[in-house]
Amino acid sequence: MNERRGWLLLLFCGVLGPLLAQDAQFTQFYASPTYISPAFAGTGLQTRLGMAVRDQWPAFPGAFVTTNFAIDHYLSDVNSGIGFLVTHDRAGSGALRYTSVSGQYAYEIELKRKVFIRPALQIGWVNHAVDFTKLTFGDQLARGGSVGTYEYLQGSSIGYADMAAGVLFFTPKYWLGTSLHHLNRPNQSLLSNETRMPMKFSMHGGWRTTFRTPVIREHPQNLVLAFNYRMQDKYDQLDIGGYFERDPFYVGLWYRGIPLLKRYEPGYGNNDAIAAMVGVILNDLRIGYSYDITISRLAGQSAGAHEITLGYELAAKHKKRSAAKRRIVPCAKF
Repeated sequence: MNERRGWLLLLFCGVLGPLLAQDAQFTQFYASPTYISPAFAGTGLQTRLGMAVRDQWPAFPGAFVTTNFAIDHYLSDVNSGIGFLVTHDRAGSGALRYTSVSGQYAYEIELKRKVFIRPALQIGWVNHAVDFTKLTFGDQLARGGSVGTYEYLQGSSIGYADMAAGVLFFTPKYWLGTSLHHLNRPNQSLLSNETRMPMKFSMHGGWRTTFRTPVIREHPQNLVLAFNYRMQDKYDQLDIGGYFERDPFYVGLWYRGIPLLKRYEPGYGNNDAIAAMVGVILNDLRIGYSYDITISRLAGQSAGAHEITLGYELAAKHKKRSAAKRRIVPCAKF
């Protein structure tokens, strides 16, 4: 390999590394709560399905498209929740792909009446892949698009085990949880060297209150304030905002960033987006849509981010009534 190809390879590693190091994020993170932490597995009334599709920065062709599917179930006889999670992330016109399949288990402990704590574990398998033929290298441009650097790159996919853990504390009005993903720090390198996945720490919580009105029994109204803080390697981010719920409609407003406490470098503040969300629940089907308005230096160029979520609960009516009397998880539905 000549010196020019060596520098191109180093550049490729530098570009690919950050893409691999950071997990995807969702604006409607409570629409698929088991993505945040395995401790949410089984916090539905019985069986819950959820799907989220996020198109981030659509103005950039093939930027980031993430799909998440989750199913979880509460086993009341053994005070346990189980979950199954599939996440697929595609970046750069499909050149870089990430697919994760995970199983989750949470055990629910009642500390006192309507006060619970749920420790949990998650074990999964991840496949990272890159299609070098969809990437354009400098020497290809110099040769007018002919075969170039990728001929010398070995390995197009890698698989590895991935582990996570979490704990969730909740009452009928409050919840607070933490999670750690990539506990085993798997090697994610696609270039036959060692690049360890940094652990991701999350802290999340919130508060729910009900408005007292004369028609509260027919049209429940709730205000939910919540936050979700994530830190991975040297990068961190905070989502903070709230929802107003009046069955069957839901609206929310969120801010993402840490503007006063941290800057990544001079001139680059930690401001990302303001997000607006609307949702509706039709019987047991939940549909949500959110749009991120970019407020970072990409504003006006990225076209924000679109996100659509679907959720469905399979619990029978008598199960819902009996479960609601025993335990109420106050987290938002979007």
